[in-house]
Amino acid sequence: MSDNGSATGSGSATGSDFEFDLLVKNVRLVHHDAPDTPATDIGIADGVFRRIEPDIRPELAREVVDGRGLLAFPGVVDAHQHWGIYNPLSDDTVSESRACAQGGVTTALTYMRTGQYYMNRGGSYQEVFPLVLEGAEGLSHVDYGFHLAPMQKSHIDELPRLVEEFGVTSFKIFMFYGSHGLHGRSSSQNDFLMIPPGERYDLAHFEFVMRGVQAAREAFPDRADEISLSLHCETAEIMTAYTKLVEEEGSLEGLAAYSASRPPHSEGLAVTIASYLAHETGLPNINLLHLSSRKAVEAAMLMAKTFPHVDFRREVTIGHLLANIETASGVGGKVNPPLRPQEDVDALWEHLVAGDISWVVSDHACCKEEMKFGDPADDVFAAKSGFGGTEYLLPGLVGAGRAHGLSPQRAAELTAWNPAKRFGLGATKGQIAVGYDADLVLVDPDRSWTVDAADSESAQEYTPLQGLEIGATVDSTFLRGRRIYADGKVTGEANGRYLPRPTSTKR
Repeated sequence: MSDNGSATGSGSATGSDFEFDLLVKNVRLVHHDAPDTPATDIGIADGVFRRIEPDIRPELAREVVDGRGLLAFPGVVDAHQHWGIYNPLSDDTVSESRACAQGGVTTALTYMRTGQYYMNRGGSYQEVFPLVLEGAEGLSHVDYGFHLAPMQKSHIDELPRLVEEFGVTSFKIFMFYGSHGLHGRSSSQNDFLMIPPGERYDLAHFEFVMRGVQAAREAFPDRADEISLSLHCETAEIMTAYTKLVEEEGSLEGLAAYSASRPPHSEGLAVTIASYLAHETGLPNINLLHLSSRKAVEAAMLMAKTFPHVDFRREVTIGHLLANIETASGVGGKVNPPLRPQEDVDALWEHLVAGDISWVVSDHACCKEEMKFGDPADDVFAAKSGFGGTEYLLPGLVGAGRAHGLSPQRAAELTAWNPAKRFGLGATKGQIAVGYDADLVLVDPDRSWTVDAADSESAQEYTPLQGLEIGATVDSTFLRGRRIYADGKVTGEANGRYLPRPTSTKR
């Protein structure tokens, strides 16, 4: 056995006689619907799980890895990332997919839109999306897909074609873009969004997007359950007014000022508006993204009771669970919606453990120092919004979750099964089961480490989690049976694939 825990199989089986390409022995299986973690072996062939049972003979495999009793999690489906927002898409696809492998992420779903940032162009998705696919092709170390945002009226008409031709089944609305800037001040939205003259990105547009997504669901009834709309829920008018108040009053600074400028009731109000629009338009599949506060989650829970026919899913990020306005490492922690005081962090954990949250994501958006910080560098309103964190997703949730009573089973559900099912990946991703893609993460739940941005594969030079102790460690990550991370390093070539959704079991 080599130092990294692998060996070439030996014995009577040779060449094509091997039953498995890879055999991972002596692991504790984590499954989303089973509370125990039984000891087992995992046999993999042709990129999928073939046998999951104890005591599989090592001579049946070309390669054997000793799992050393570690937890075997399904590969993480990080359903909220932003490749290409601040850096060229091709650059982010390389570096940020490597950070994914560090965090046990084997599938990244990244948001994309027209307008400033991202592709820096307007126009139809029929023209733009092929450029997106071309920009990422052959460069990712993990499998990936895209959510798209209908920014202008003509995009709504394109939705059925995006579903049928490109396998895009998830769409997004940024509720605050209509009259509030991305980084905290109002700006010329038509110029920023690059939408046609005379059009507005407002509540009426949101309504018509919802009607368009529902029409796409009706056009493809076999895919309807996996076609959904996600919403960034903040209210532009509230944020514009409170930003002015915070800046004029001047008693707050840094992340505390930014949180106050985008208050929690702004989230709650936007959740309420979005929910009623979903009811009005008959759209049942609604995802409420990165809820950051007690008020936001309580509004989401209230809307679920008010409109039981709407299938609401509720998302939180690992950043909002691990950091607050005081513990985050400076202005680098600026993000939308903001990091909050500890009482909101506590509320997120309470709802997470109670089963009120559907999945946990990173909201990973690599923003290098030269772009992140404005002049002066400590002015939070001059800084850009967003930061990376996919590399901390699974170890951060497993490590911190233990103190809150979050089981490994629930962590697997939150990071793999639930997002896979919602976003059209449930036939091939999200669990360790025979016939599924062999996406696998070995986690040591008893080995802690301290976050240092210098250790990250991301191109981002800082992290708001700097100095945080993470209570669990990703030991190895496998994508479709190939090890892509081990011994603290990303390994192998970029073999990630674009995933048209819904994925199929047909190989």
